[in-house]
Amino acid sequence: MPEAPSDLLHELKWRGLLHQATSEDDLRAHLAEPRRIYCGFDPTAPSLTIGNLVPIMLLRHAQRAGHTPVVIMGGATGLIGDPSGKSEERRLLTPAQVDEHIAAQRRIFERTLDLTGERAAVILNNHDWIGRLSFIEALRDVGKHFSVNAMMQKDSVRDRLHNREQGISYTEFSYQILQSYDFLRLRWDQKVTVQCGGSDQWGNIIGGVDLVRRVLREEVFGFTAPLVTKADGGKFGKSEAGAVWLTADRTSPYAFHQFWFNCDDRDVGRYLRMFTFLTLEEIEALEADHAANPGARSAHRALANHVTEFVHGEAERLRAEQAAQALFSGDVAGLDAATLDEVFAGAPSSEHPLGRLAGEGVGMVDLLVETGLAKSKREAREFLQNGSVSVNGDRVGPDDRLRESSLMHKTVALLRRGKKTWHVTRWR
Repeated sequence: MPEAPSDLLHELKWRGLLHQATSEDDLRAHLAEPRRIYCGFDPTAPSLTIGNLVPIMLLRHAQRAGHTPVVIMGGATGLIGDPSGKSEERRLLTPAQVDEHIAAQRRIFERTLDLTGERAAVILNNHDWIGRLSFIEALRDVGKHFSVNAMMQKDSVRDRLHNREQGISYTEFSYQILQSYDFLRLRWDQKVTVQCGGSDQWGNIIGGVDLVRRVLREEVFGFTAPLVTKADGGKFGKSEAGAVWLTADRTSPYAFHQFWFNCDDRDVGRYLRMFTFLTLEEIEALEADHAANPGARSAHRALANHVTEFVHGEAERLRAEQAAQALFSGDVAGLDAATLDEVFAGAPSSEHPLGRLAGEGVGMVDLLVETGLAKSKREAREFLQNGSVSVNGDRVGPDDRLRESSLMHKTVALLRRGKKTWHVTRWR
């Protein structure tokens, strides 16, 4: 007999990951036995953003509590487009694009969920059943259970109906029917009894719960996590460089690590609860350390390390940590070429002909002016004389020159003025 699950709802509540639930007391009783819990992800891009990390955390917590997570990749619904949270019609993707996005996103779930063992996660594509549903069947067997009056009361629909310029197409209007059908088929085929998602999915979840009740006369459940906010009022999941993604090809592990490390002091405790698996005692200890010594940023470092390792693995977390330490200390000489590119991707840079480094090389005074690290040769000499300039981690003076032998990886010289001002020179 399988071991009784732990109290999932209690865990989600203290972590700030529970927003709404259908019949919470009944759901808690239902979860006293191992269940199958699903969440859907539409492949609107070849990756997922950290906003999608919230439902992934819901599934992972469910798995840790003794339940089986079921991931639904929207091979069919992704062709339609969810109007939730959108003020205008989504651009329709081609079937080939959807398939490509699914293949890329699947790797995220393979890293963040356990695909082995008794409670191994299941990954399915809803095109396998919706793609076989004829238009007549959709209208007769599914559509007849939906009231247009109720469908029009959904926020995503109502808001668009009041927008004369955009409105809403029948395609997106019908999205909620297809997502509800997912729940019905999953109850039939996979014995799924619970759906979870972000708070913007509450209406779609309720639609699925109602459809199962009408067709099968069975009670199923749903719950959502809250919208993640930032203390400064900014949009969570955005950095100065744009969206923060869960794959290294779109957001490097170093940039991902830095996003969490640089979060607002007012957010770090909440994010430790929401995005790590640390215990309450461990989190409270980190909060106490931070209150006693904010400059050490121990809570931020723990947050960045745990989330980066969860999403990218231990090896990438270590590389990101080492890169951050190198950047902080200025000891950058040991960075490999790939890490160097990641760390300085957003830094000012300039291109120079390699031939200039032959013979005597380039004087540091001239180079500081050329790169904008000094406004004049006089200012450059002052910076160099007071020891505030380094090249590839080594302090330089006004009489030093850059030569080809000084380059990192035969092409790069990293100039640093003071503690935080960097410039990347590339020599080709």
